[in-house]
Amino acid sequence: MFRWGLLSAAKIARDHVVPAIQQAANGNLAAIAARDLDRARALAGRHAIPHVFASYEELLASPEVDGVYLPLPNTLHLEWTLKALAAGKHVLCEKPLAMTAAEVETIAAAAAASGLLVSEAFAVFYHPQWAKVRELVRGGAIGRLRQVQGGYSYFNRDPANLRNLSSMGGGGLRDIGVYPAMVTRMVTGAEPLRVQAAIDVDPDFGTDRHASVQAAFDGFNLSFYCSTQMALRQFMLFHGETGFIEVHAPFNAGIYGDAAITLHDARHERAETFRFPGAQQYRNEVEAFADAATGGGSAVLSLTSSLGNQRLTDAIFHAAARGGWEPV
Repeated sequence: MFRWGLLSAAKIARDHVVPAIQQAANGNLAAIAARDLDRARALAGRHAIPHVFASYEELLASPEVDGVYLPLPNTLHLEWTLKALAAGKHVLCEKPLAMTAAEVETIAAAAAASGLLVSEAFAVFYHPQWAKVRELVRGGAIGRLRQVQGGYSYFNRDPANLRNLSSMGGGGLRDIGVYPAMVTRMVTGAEPLRVQAAIDVDPDFGTDRHASVQAAFDGFNLSFYCSTQMALRQFMLFHGETGFIEVHAPFNAGIYGDAAITLHDARHERAETFRFPGAQQYRNEVEAFADAATGGGSAVLSLTSSLGNQRLTDAIFHAAARGGWEPV
């Protein structure tokens, strides 16, 4: 059994990752550390976590922990991933893995030197919905792919929320804009050549609240928007010469609807829907990570993929600042 340590009691950990680890067949939650010790003790009491630490350093020093899940604010990912590796712990780090491509390269070099596993926590990588989309697109079910479209939005103007704190790496692109970019690369296996973007910054928070992005790949284009101040919505569409695929609730099945994909033919005469009831992407993620960390054959999101995604994110910010096309 892989022994997990939890660095912080962040909401995504409480709502998704802690339950996933408890359901996992090959791991258990051995320890938690949080700057708010009362919150850590409360979470430990609810979930029977045996070890509670008052500092992240104490948890990393514990021989009772094999690896950590790291849901800290974005600006702390590099620091604590490196510290975890130095302490001999495997790391599953919440997305985005880092703030820049250069930071991802630093993490990759440290991981290689340590022989430990580091992976970015994109749960969609482990959802069978996306495996099916990849199979259909690469198998020619829609002919030659020509256009990918996506959107991801919610409304949050809470000044205390990390998503609205520029000092903590908040903003829509790093929080949710990474999803349309990442799944397009994952499905197609292709990398963008250049990108164009427009970004609207909230004057009160200094974070990007709206972004509209165009990315040119070899043979097809990706266009998507993301927003932290729009009505709740998410979608993805893969449009080819002989059909198209609608991806329903592509990133947060349950909150935004049921996980399903619909394959349409060219003339709208036939549509086939594939559904994925009961799929648990967070459980799949932690089980795959634990298996890979202990020498199993499970695939996890690679640091090469994380680097490609971060290069695209960096290019989006640069393109918006310069008002033109930016190579990736």
